[in-house]
Amino acid sequence: MPQITVLVIEDEPLIRMAVADDLHDAGFLVLEAGNAEEALVHLNMNTSIRAIFTDIDMPGELDGLKLAWLVRTRWPPIDIFITSGKQRLNAANMPGRALFFPKPYTHRLLIGALTRLTTS
Repeated sequence: MPQITVLVIEDEPLIRMAVADDLHDAGFLVLEAGNAEEALVHLNMNTSIRAIFTDIDMPGELDGLKLAWLVRTRWPPIDIFITSGKQRLNAANMPGRALFFPKPYTHRLLIGALTRLTTS
């Protein structure tokens, strides 16, 4: 089975690196972005991205939730995973087929969800 590419979008470098390391250790190919604008560069250049994991609260014109809606519109097959320590979302607030992980979350839970959705 080919490796699945996941784009991790998080403005806190230590959190981003920890998530990326754990995903990598679980067998995923991982790309990293510190904000939505960097994420869009990756998405436009790399057609192998199968999933994104984005924090909502990030600097810049586009927050993680707006990015998630844009991804669903432009790249419908990409699986979307959203997190926040400040907001709580339900299905009505998110793009279709997106999953929400309130902070703090366990990386094991995220890895399990990514594995289930990206291998189905």
